[in-house]
Amino acid sequence: MEEKTLDEIRREIDAIDDQILDCLNRRAALVIEVGQLKARKNQEFFVPSRERAIYDRLSARNKGPFPNGGIRNVYREIISASLSLEHPMTVAYLGPKATFTQMAAIRQFGVSARLVPAKSVSAVFDEVIRGRAQYGVVPVENSNEGIVSHTLDMFFESDLKIYAEIHVEISQCLLSLSGRMEDVRKICSHPVALAQCRKWLEENLPDIPQVDVSSTALAAQMAAEDGATAALSSEVAATLYGLRIIKKKIEDNPNNFTRFLVISKTTPEPSGNDKTSLMFSVRDEPGILYRMLEPFSKRNINLSKIESRPIKKKAWEYVFFLDLEGHINEPAIQEAVEELGHYCQFVKLLGSYPKSG
Repeated sequence: MEEKTLDEIRREIDAIDDQILDCLNRRAALVIEVGQLKARKNQEFFVPSRERAIYDRLSARNKGPFPNGGIRNVYREIISASLSLEHPMTVAYLGPKATFTQMAAIRQFGVSARLVPAKSVSAVFDEVIRGRAQYGVVPVENSNEGIVSHTLDMFFESDLKIYAEIHVEISQCLLSLSGRMEDVRKICSHPVALAQCRKWLEENLPDIPQVDVSSTALAAQMAAEDGATAALSSEVAATLYGLRIIKKKIEDNPNNFTRFLVISKTTPEPSGNDKTSLMFSVRDEPGILYRMLEPFSKRNINLSKIESRPIKKKAWEYVFFLDLEGHINEPAIQEAVEELGHYCQFVKLLGSYPKSG
């Protein structure tokens, strides 16, 4: 069999690309029909369970050599562009640009969504509450450093719901204008990022002062304006702000993930693989912690997280945040939550939503 020339192979690739383009446009036409139908029925345009089903079905069908991870990346952007045809989508996120929260927003909504940076977690909530954004993306916990308390506090004050969750692997770089460690006189970053790199900083820059700022991206901005300042931030931030990388991957624990939440005024339909989040406050009495967990234990409901926060307006009283596996529509979970309410001053459903893939 005669070997193909490079030009022949490229012509075959071009022909396949033409077919892909034709298919994308046929798909887009159907998406527009879906958008029109959803608009008439007043249904949500963004359905995370539907996206998850698309990824899972195509990954299961994939025979290679195209990697499954690539399928998710490609279809994330196809779906993002499709959603922009159905309904222009605005998503607020904890900014400025190049934060890991922006990376999470892109992972969930793709680059075709209109991503709007906000200055604080409370500002993200406000954008959604006031209807200037359909969705918001905020960090809620890190696998190494624990909970983001401000996010939990906002759920105490707000009626917004959790619509989806996103897990993003976090890798920190030390950045500066010169890229030379000997030029560093100050290190800026978010407190969580500084904590994630504590051991490396103590071993390599023990005498350099560290300054807390509101985000890793803001730290990169500050480093871009001052040659003596280094930032702990992402490789994306280095590109965006014209910085050089002094050292990559300096986090103490390489298995480092942050969980982000998508917030909305609405809740998604059950996906079959869901998580439910609750917030509640219990009465202070003997044995209350045992009785608080018993409704879930006796129904074999798996609790994936429990966290407590002090109620700011009442000394020595606490509100609890609970994550459990399953959807609030499931009878066993409904019964458990109802029983929990007998021991509580209040119970608030924060949302039932698809687990992050």
